[in-house]
Amino acid sequence: MIRARSRTLVALTALLTVSAALTATPAHAATTAESWAVGLTVAGGDDVNVRWSAGLLRLADARPGARTRPAATAAPVAEGALVAAPRTLSRPATRVRVALTARTVDGGTVRAQVRGWRAGAWTEWRDAATVVFGRPVTRVQARVLLAAARPGSVTTVSGLRLTAERVAADVAQPTAVGTPPTYRVFATREGNVGSLTANGHTIVARDHFVALPSRRALSPLNTGDYTAKVCTASGSRCEYAPVWDVGPWNTRDDYWNPSSVRENWKDLPQGRPEAQAAYQYGYHGGRDQFGRTVLNPAGIDLADGTFWDGLLLTDNAWVDVTYLWTGGGLAGRVGSGPLNIRTGPSTGYAVRGLAATYANVPIQCYVLGQTVSGPYGTTSRWDRLVAGQYVSHAYISAVYGGTVPLC
Repeated sequence: MIRARSRTLVALTALLTVSAALTATPAHAATTAESWAVGLTVAGGDDVNVRWSAGLLRLADARPGARTRPAATAAPVAEGALVAAPRTLSRPATRVRVALTARTVDGGTVRAQVRGWRAGAWTEWRDAATVVFGRPVTRVQARVLLAAARPGSVTTVSGLRLTAERVAADVAQPTAVGTPPTYRVFATREGNVGSLTANGHTIVARDHFVALPSRRALSPLNTGDYTAKVCTASGSRCEYAPVWDVGPWNTRDDYWNPSSVRENWKDLPQGRPEAQAAYQYGYHGGRDQFGRTVLNPAGIDLADGTFWDGLLLTDNAWVDVTYLWTGGGLAGRVGSGPLNIRTGPSTGYAVRGLAATYANVPIQCYVLGQTVSGPYGTTSRWDRLVAGQYVSHAYISAVYGGTVPLC
C-alpha cells in the first residue's frame, strides 16, 4: 500500500484581510477607499521565474536550485517574483489593505508585498494584511513572491486586490529628514556572471550592484530605488550602487532596521547581520535561516565591478555601508555610469570612487566648475554629494525630492 503524501491547502484571502474593527479605527476616520485588482500577467523584465497560465500565477521552474532563482542566496528553495506596475492614487492614502487569493501544497509559500511613494522616494517593501505608511503616499506598488521547498511543491495565485484609504489615526506629523545609518559589515564578491539576480538582471562582467539579505530593499530592475553607499574601511574609495540581488546567506534579514521593524532576528543589535552573529558568536547555532553552517560573516555581496573597480578591493573585506533609502532629502539618478566621483568640480580632480548606472546619489547642493558634455546636456554644474565628493550634472538623468540649491 502506498501512503499518499500529506498535503496542506491554504486559502489566504481571509487571512490577509483585516477589517476596520480589528484596527480599532473609528469608522468616521477613513475617507472613501480606492480598491483595485492587481494584474498578474507576466510581462518579463523583473518578473523572475513566474508564468501566467489558465488564470493562475505560478513558478515557471519549481526545481530547487534552478538557474532562475536569485543568484546570491544559494537557498534550498526555488523562488519567483512578479512585480506589478505602480498605481497612482486618486487621493493620497495612509494604509493599504491586501487581499491575496492563493493555493499552496506541500511546502509551497506565497507572499504579497506593497510599498508607497512619498516625498520623492519609495518606502521599503512590506508584507502584511494591512500596511500602514504613517504619512500619506501618492503611489502604491505590489509584488508577489512565490517559493517551493521541493519539486512537488505547488504554489498558485489567482487574485490580488488592494484597497488604499486615508485614515486620520495613521497620519503622523512630518518629521525632520533623518540621517541614514552606516554600519561596518563584511563584504564578499558575488561573481556569478551569466546568472540572474533576484530582480531579473543578467549579471555581466565587471557589473555594478550589491546584494543585501532581505527583499525589503530589492530595487525593481533598472532602478536605484534602494541604493547603498559602500566605502572601504579607510574611506579612501566609495561606490554608490543599486541593490539588485538578495543575499548573502539569508533572505529575510534587514539588519539595518531597528528591532521593531526588523523581519527576523529581532534580538540582535541593529546593524549586525545574522550571518555575522552566527559566524563570530555562534548565534542560531552558527547557522543561517536555512540551517546551513555560516562560513563567513558577510552582510553584503558586491558585484565584480563594484568590488574591483569601485572599491579597488583584491579580497573580501570589511566595508562601511550606508543604507541611503532609509534617510531622505534630495537625490539624483545616475543615468549613465559608472560615473567618476571626484574631489572637486572638474575632471582634473582625483577620483575617489564610482556611482553606478541607476544609482540614486544624495545631493546636498551644486557648484559651478568645469563645463562637461554628457548624455543629459552640456553644463558647468557639479553636484556635491558630501563634503569632498562631486559628480558632473551632465550624467544625472533626474532629481527627486525638491530643487537643488546653490552651495
